[in-house]
Amino acid sequence: MLSAVPGPIGVFDSGFGGLTILRDIRRRLPQYDYLFLGDNARAPYGTRSFDVVYRFTLQAVRYLFDCGCQLVILACNTASAKALRTIQQCDLPEIDPARRVLGVIRPTVEILPEFTRNGHIGIVGTPGTVASRSYDIEIGKMHPSMTVTSHACPMWVPLVENREASSPGARYFVERDLGRLLDADPQIDTLILGCTHYPLLIDTIQEAIPSGVRVLSQGSIVADSLADYLRRHPDMASRCTEGASVQYLTTESADRFSSLASLFMDTPVEARQIEL
Repeated sequence: MLSAVPGPIGVFDSGFGGLTILRDIRRRLPQYDYLFLGDNARAPYGTRSFDVVYRFTLQAVRYLFDCGCQLVILACNTASAKALRTIQQCDLPEIDPARRVLGVIRPTVEILPEFTRNGHIGIVGTPGTVASRSYDIEIGKMHPSMTVTSHACPMWVPLVENREASSPGARYFVERDLGRLLDADPQIDTLILGCTHYPLLIDTIQEAIPSGVRVLSQGSIVADSLADYLRRHPDMASRCTEGASVQYLTTESADRFSSLASLFMDTPVEARQIEL
């Protein structure tokens, strides 16, 4: 059993995209301490198998637990799709039943009725997230009358991470992929950005879709869901320290991470390199 001493809220991503989740969580809940861990040395997770993603994600969660985190957010759609359920059901009872690991998929699915008018949902994500069918399954459970169409966009993350989000190349791939998605279901009226990198392409995305399609970006959704969770679980809230601080860890070069992370966070970032 691990220590129950209060600690920061852990936020994990396979790379940089989860910083968009952290950014919105900090805006919504600025009083808490946060510890972000990016497994950049082994990114991307999107094309890896379920077993590998699960193993890598569990290593990261254990590391954050060892750092004192009582609550960890998987701010990564691939990790949420391929590892969250197993960690929750099989690993937490053995590691520490009082600790919690939450993901980004369920909060996004829960609020769909607030946005869609006709029940036709489009999803863009990494190949791993789309292949997992996690959104399809979750939507099917919660909203069985909705129609779901997914499309994998393997070029979008590299474009963002290579600072090409505003380039003609990004416009080409965004328009191509969204065109294929809408060809598959022209009635889509709500688009889920099923990857945390994609908000950095939001202007290009908005220009490439009909004006009536609503775009759901996960940062504010996850932030609101976390605020509600902590309100409903004051015992967990009391085990999250409140010093309004944030620390950044990466498995790759700290200098490279800090440079690119500053783009996601809109503020200078200083990271520390660690090994999992």
